[in-house]
Amino acid sequence: MTDANTARLCERIIRTDFGPLTGTVASVLLQRGRLPLPHIVRYAKLKPRTVRGAVLVLVQHNLLWHAETDLEGVVLEINVEECLMRLRYGRYVWQAEQLFQSAGAEIVQLILDHGKLRPPEIMSHLSASLVSDKASSRYSQALRALVKGKYLKPSTLLSHQSPRDKRIKYEAEEKAKISGFPTAKQLREAKETAEARLKREEEEAEQVGMKRKAKDDLNQKSSKRKAVEEDVVDDDVYFRVNCERFNTLIRNQIIEDAAKEKYNESAASVIRAILKATESKQLHLSDARSDPTSLGDVAERLPKDIDLSEGFVLSSSKTPSEMTLLKDYCGILASADNPTPAGQADAFISLNGSKVQVEFEIISKRLKRRVLEAVARERFGDAAVRIIRLLLQTGKMDEKQISKIGMMSPKESRPLLSSLSAESLISIQEVPKSADRNPARTFYLWYVDLPKTYAVLQSSLYKTLYNIASRRQAEEEEPVVKAVLEKRQRTDVMQNEELLTRNEREILAQWQKKREKLTVLEQRVEEGVFILRDFGSHGIKDE
Repeated sequence: MTDANTARLCERIIRTDFGPLTGTVASVLLQRGRLPLPHIVRYAKLKPRTVRGAVLVLVQHNLLWHAETDLEGVVLEINVEECLMRLRYGRYVWQAEQLFQSAGAEIVQLILDHGKLRPPEIMSHLSASLVSDKASSRYSQALRALVKGKYLKPSTLLSHQSPRDKRIKYEAEEKAKISGFPTAKQLREAKETAEARLKREEEEAEQVGMKRKAKDDLNQKSSKRKAVEEDVVDDDVYFRVNCERFNTLIRNQIIEDAAKEKYNESAASVIRAILKATESKQLHLSDARSDPTSLGDVAERLPKDIDLSEGFVLSSSKTPSEMTLLKDYCGILASADNPTPAGQADAFISLNGSKVQVEFEIISKRLKRRVLEAVARERFGDAAVRIIRLLLQTGKMDEKQISKIGMMSPKESRPLLSSLSAESLISIQEVPKSADRNPARTFYLWYVDLPKTYAVLQSSLYKTLYNIASRRQAEEEEPVVKAVLEKRQRTDVMQNEELLTRNEREILAQWQKKREKLTVLEQRVEEGVFILRDFGSHGIKDE
């Protein structure tokens, strides 16, 4: 089961996209956990036919897992992660348009609207746009590029089963192989082996989608014509959008923006070229670093109109070569002038001879800490950020040490520590001097529990997203705005908006302005969620 804020947000998303009946079924599963179908019917207080229809809709859109248990038979469970991904669907369509033009965007939009589709069904829905063979070929090429680039992945039986049950089963099998009382290391290895086995099964199940098809080589004479094989999209496979693949593009954009904010536009162009060089191999957000690439490949992907020398103050009038400037920028991004641990923690890339890699793990830790510091600064001021940085750098400290090293008076530090602890941004560790655990003879040490802190921040951001969605709905349901929106849906008004009065146009403009502000705010909050949840599982194992 998920926490209350996440459950409310998921329910709001499903209710908005699929209506109140499907939202009621989702609410039951989110509040009570996995349930068999008869229990869902009873708790939802709906007709069995309605519940079955809602379940089919959720399964079609990859929002429902199923698992088979010995006690209850087949049980259903909401896929919370897939539900939260629906907030980024607009961005996925925009990314597809940037990479594969309008044809790719239309295909991605169509699959997002239907959950999963086979290639013939995709072409059938796009039949209105297929006015010529040239248009049909354009959509076929876009579909093939999406599948080949892993932006679309096959929908397999394994993708509809809850991975938790298999993970528990595989861990139990690995633990059964251990003789005697297992150590912590053996338990960790068993868990890693089970996770690797589950991941390998998922990758093997998704090795479909493309098939080899023979075609005649028309360049040869008819008597010597030979068969040539090519990869084509399998028409029998259902395809769904691969959210993780699109998320890697969002991650790369965040890294590029961070480099631009810290250095300049030229540094951002260099980091963009490095990411582009290995973009085809970036399939998982959990990668600690990118694949190594050469400086020559990076130089080829730099924009032709960029002048790297603009970011440097050159001592001589002679401009160095582009490769020399590129090496200098890579040295800056790798913090080569500061080999200390603090310097390496600020690096974007790592250099190994002529090879360069983007350090996703290091960047992830830094960005997550920046989100934490931004929240602390907004709620409690700069002094709270000073305390958090001090605890992260030093470790566990008592109140007197924090006041002394942080150059703060006890009257200032004590309420700050209490406020930060109440918000779960810092934690306290009790160290008793005696066995009776008398508070007067106990040390109280403050520290930052990063996994707990990031989980609390993530839940708070989910609450903010829910409030934004509620505010948007409230603005739309105002009687005056609702009447204007309903009038705008009329066919004659859609063709000619001059039929609206000046007052109605002003109301519509004000509503659109409010909606744009809420959308921008939602995107900013969602970026914070992405950094905390999706930007790799790093940043929580800090020393």
